[in-house]
Amino acid sequence: MPPEILPAPASLPPGLRLYAVGDPHGCAAQLDAIHALIAEDAARAPESERVIVYLGDYVDRGPDSRGVIERVLTPPIPATTVHLCGNHEAMMLAALDRPGDEAALALWLRNGGVATLLSYGLTGEDEPEAWAARLPPRHLTFLRGLARRHRVGGYLFVHAGVRPGVPLDAQDEEDLIWIREPFLSSAAAHGAVVVHGHTPGRAPVIRPNRIGLDTGAVYGGRLTAAAFWADRMALYQA
Repeated sequence: MPPEILPAPASLPPGLRLYAVGDPHGCAAQLDAIHALIAEDAARAPESERVIVYLGDYVDRGPDSRGVIERVLTPPIPATTVHLCGNHEAMMLAALDRPGDEAALALWLRNGGVATLLSYGLTGEDEPEAWAARLPPRHLTFLRGLARRHRVGGYLFVHAGVRPGVPLDAQDEEDLIWIREPFLSSAAAHGAVVVHGHTPGRAPVIRPNRIGLDTGAVYGGRLTAAAFWADRMALYQA
């Protein structure tokens, strides 16, 4: 059954249908289900231009980070894909690129990095210097090429949010992948409706200035995606 169509707080150019996917965190089976729902929606939709924006946090905590990366590299429909960087990818890259940095290693591992290593067949017995060499080159290229933002129509897509009061083109890139407050409680207009993940909740958040799509898939919640077109939107969950 098609989902309920909702009025959206912003709009997209005519002929464009955009899908935004919340934080998978290694939950490959739920991502498969979301991809199937996107394919079903796209088969019904009249828009000829399709874009899928993945909001980041592909890795850590869940059982199959490797599988999630494989899936986002192979979209379920012919579409332009945008892969945003989450704070977990930033932590992972810091550990891979600086294996002698004990603080970077500890930060990643205590935030779910062990599960990511296991998905690549690595264990605590493997030396950190060997981790990057054991990842598929395609996955390393993917991680190092992640975007920090994507703007189209009345929307800005980022992983975490923006700092209120700072122009969008002057935002700190660390805020884009890490911020919670004062962004989450702000009622300010940001210059675009910010679509983000990063902060999990039991349900999607739809406000005049932001849309939050992280519904805690890795914590037993659902994985959420949203479809946007014209001045309308719909939510999908798996």
